[in-house]
This record gives sequence, C-alpha cells and structure tokens, in this order.
Amino acid sequence: MFATPILRSSSGGGYPGFFRRSMEELRRQAKFAVKMEGLHVPIKPFPLITFEETLSPERCKIMCDSNMGGFSKASLSYVPGAEHIERTIGEGNDRNKGGVIVSEHGKEPSHALFQGSISTELPPNRPQIQRSGYAGFRTKDRGMSLFGKLLWDLSPYSFLALRIKSDGRKYFVNFQTESIIPTDLHQHLLPSYSPGEWETVTIPFGAFVRTNHGLVVEPQKEMMTTKVRTVGISLIDRVPGPFELRIADIYATNRPPERKIGLEETGFDLSMEPEDESRGMMDEIEPRQKKGEPERILI
Repeated sequence: MFATPILRSSSGGGYPGFFRRSMEELRRQAKFAVKMEGLHVPIKPFPLITFEETLSPERCKIMCDSNMGGFSKASLSYVPGAEHIERTIGEGNDRNKGGVIVSEHGKEPSHALFQGSISTELPPNRPQIQRSGYAGFRTKDRGMSLFGKLLWDLSPYSFLALRIKSDGRKYFVNFQTESIIPTDLHQHLLPSYSPGEWETVTIPFGAFVRTNHGLVVEPQKEMMTTKVRTVGISLIDRVPGPFELRIADIYATNRPPERKIGLEETGFDLSMEPEDESRGMMDEIEPRQKKGEPERILI
C-alpha cells in the first residue's frame, strides 16, 4: 500500500480529530483502489512533514536532556518564507525521474528553525546521571482512526529527502517503526555538503542502521518501511555550544541522490565491534543498565 498523506487540522497545525482522521484514511484507501496506484512506482514526492504553516512545528515533539535535569536547551519555531512546490523531474524511461519539493529560485522557503545550545554539565543533585548533552525533535504519533493506528507505508519509495540549511554539526535522522522491539531505532548521519546554504540531501532507506539505546545491534534488519511511526532529527555529538538547523521539509521520493551514500557515511562504523559510548537518543525510554553503571543515565 502507499503511504498515508499528511493530515492537517483546520487551524493549520497539529493533527485532526478522530473522525476527520478516519474520513481521510477512507478517502486515501478509496483513491488507492480506484486509481490502482499499487501497479506503478510513484514519481511524485511524498511529504512526511513540511514546515509551511505557522503551526507546523506543533506536529513535532521536542526532546532535550533538560527533561531529565540537564542544562541543554532546544526549541523548534516557524520561519515564514517562500511557498513549497512539489515537482516531478525526468520523463519517459529516465531512471533518475522522481519527485522533489522546491521553492521559487533565490527565495528562502518557509521552514522550521531548530536551535538551542548543548551543555554536558551534569545535574548537581542527581549523582545517578552520568552523561548529558543532547537535543532533538520527532513527529508526534498520528493517532488512531476507525481503521486502526495511522502509520506511514513508505515501501513504494527508495529514498528519504530533507531540504535543510545546516550549521555543519553532526545531526542524525531517526525513524521509529512498529518493530517487534519497540526500543529499536533506525538512524543515519544527516549529510550536509554545503553548510550555511540551502540544500536537498537524500538518503537511501536501505542505508539506515538499526540501533537500540544508541548502540548498533545485530542482526542488522532493514527498516520496516511498511509501518513507520515517526521521523525525527537529533544532535548527539555532545559538543558544548550553540546549534542551528533549518528544515523546510522531509519527504519520501524515488529520485536518486546526486551524491552516492556509502556505509562510511552512516555515522556508525559497522566493521567494528559496537562501541561502549552510546550515540543515540531515546525518547521516554529508560536506557539499559550496563555492568557497574548507575541505574539511570542521560544519552
């Protein structure tokens, strides 16, 4: 099946109520059946989240070590700008055809500004906290409908594209799926080839690395793209100081990346034994206790 489109409330932000979610899902399934969309590869971009409305950031959840007593700060705010335009590139048998999202040339798109500061300072009155220094955000769960939990089916697509303006720091893209192990994430380093400039970066879904509590786990299973819950971005390099990342949209596409993404660019060394140092950031999940380590840590 094809992915479920982004749902917008009448106020322009957040997700709609139960009844409207159910009606949107019914229309989606009817359209899928009538047009027999499962018989061809989609060439249009499929938005997971686009920051083109004032209340768009409300569809996301901020995560920061300050929630557990740390001193990092993070916010996600809307910045107005040019309209987002879906466009299909390539015609006929062009193997590079696929969808992209762009804005009028020379104009900055409307977007979300993810900014704040990282602090590795530990809470003075909480000796059980051993590590600190992270910030991130993810899309909120999209709720239930008459047809069950609303999930994205991204199996018809091969790539994830993000239109960003990065400060050059080491961010990761994170996916949550309806995995048998609920604490699993699939992560990949967010590439940035032109820090300080707007660019569209593309990551193959097959390049994402399965992790648990920030550590690479075996066996490495491909991401369950048929049942995707959330997508998000995190900064987990634990380098103290300010950060600023601008995101216009995150979408699935069949347009191949202009640069080839190799295993060396995932952000994880898959040829080595898993590191003791966690690189991940878990959302509302207690980290596993390691031998000889205090009960709770910030990661």
